[in-house]
Amino acid sequence: MSMRETAITALHSCLAAALATRSPAPLVLRGETVPQRLPPGGLVVIRDGETVEETAILSPLAWAIEHRTEVEVIVGGATPAARNALLDALLVDLAAAITADHSLDGAVEWAQPGAPGFEDVELEGAAAARAASVPVALFFTVAGSPLA
Repeated sequence: MSMRETAITALHSCLAAALATRSPAPLVLRGETVPQRLPPGGLVVIRDGETVEETAILSPLAWAIEHRTEVEVIVGGATPAARNALLDALLVDLAAAITADHSLDGAVEWAQPGAPGFEDVELEGAAAARAASVPVALFFTVAGSPLA
């Protein structure tokens, strides 16, 4: 398995474990489409993202990689206040999970969540929802090739 895949899998595991303690717990997925119906606890979707920087380290050849994933958090609720409160609570828990273990249990050298971007979304046939997209930078080093 590549280091990139290891890092993204570790991020998914970290968030799934941390958010499972909420009641009701959000559904935590990776690379899935948003379902028509939102779970009561909300939805968290980890998008694989892209490598934004590759820096060669010579002798022996290695690559310092910065890979940026996107974590989408989508919540429903009867009122705007309820949606905002649930979204804020999930974002706080997401940040706490990552900052509690920046190495994601040794899978990366450093993981760092960024500032979220917000939007109101409408799902066909469903109540209004609120969403945030959080960039998460994953830093790791690989030997030989950035594809490793």
